[in-house]
Amino acid sequence: MVKVLVDPSLQAKMHQYQIVGRAAPTPKNPVPKIYRMRLFAKNTVLAKSRFWYFMKKLNKAKKSGGELLAVNELFDKGPTKVKNYGIWLRYESRTNTHNMYKEFRDVTINGAVSQMYSEMAGRHRAHPNTIQIINTATLMASECKREHMTEMHDSKLKYPVIRKMPLVSKKLRTTFTAKRPTTFAR
Repeated sequence: MVKVLVDPSLQAKMHQYQIVGRAAPTPKNPVPKIYRMRLFAKNTVLAKSRFWYFMKKLNKAKKSGGELLAVNELFDKGPTKVKNYGIWLRYESRTNTHNMYKEFRDVTINGAVSQMYSEMAGRHRAHPNTIQIINTATLMASECKREHMTEMHDSKLKYPVIRKMPLVSKKLRTTFTAKRPTTFAR
């Protein structure tokens, strides 16, 4: 059996997690408020770390003074159909903090978020730890705003079908020919 090498940059690295947690109960506050977050991370360890990063900003609850109630990985219901995804995000550049809205086409939300991280790294030189995803949504075709998305919604969209040419026998093969090759099988 041959081992197939796949380029790791083409694989969806991000996973979606739902983390439920709260600040630890104290005599002053015996029943603290419970928070639930949907987070994207490469693994559960980074997802938990991200949860406590946001909890520290939201309500001064740290990992040492808090508890996790549940950590679940979320999966898409139909990962066989291409969908349009909208992502609202905030990122820190070298000079300032910017809000942004981006659209992606993918079969899963994890794939769309992976695309977003690679695009932000390429186009804006944003480090993954400076990107905060505010919201994600599955969009209808009519809700898409970006041109690179709407051009894919044409029902009459066609791609050329390139067929494999039959292999010419060795004695008839030449290095240079005077006519263009035909891309369809006869």
